[in-house]
Amino acid sequence: MSEPSLFTKIINGEIPGNFEHEDDLCVAIRDIDPQAPVHIIVIPKKPIVRTALAEDEDQAVLGHLLLTARDVAKKVGLDDGFRIVINNGPHGGEAVPHLHVHLLGGRQMSWPPG
Repeated sequence: MSEPSLFTKIINGEIPGNFEHEDDLCVAIRDIDPQAPVHIIVIPKKPIVRTALAEDEDQAVLGHLLLTARDVAKKVGLDDGFRIVINNGPHGGEAVPHLHVHLLGGRQMSWPPG
């Protein structure tokens, strides 16, 4: 990435975010345009553009994002279930070019999505 992404600016405190979680590898914030009653995005601090551009060395970070989503889901009471979505590229619905995991819940999810 040539310039810091919106998410990097939130991580760095340049833009406010409603944080649910933060650790050495990632943050989890409430989405500003929620698509479900609970919509939290889990963002790696390392600016990985998208899944397709992740390196093999990112394996631990990628796994950590999913385990963090699991922990945040439990923390916010998504005991009845939740959905995890990762968009990749413009046709995949990617709006911000900084890998992130959408954690959606609080209502019955339908299939197929989108």
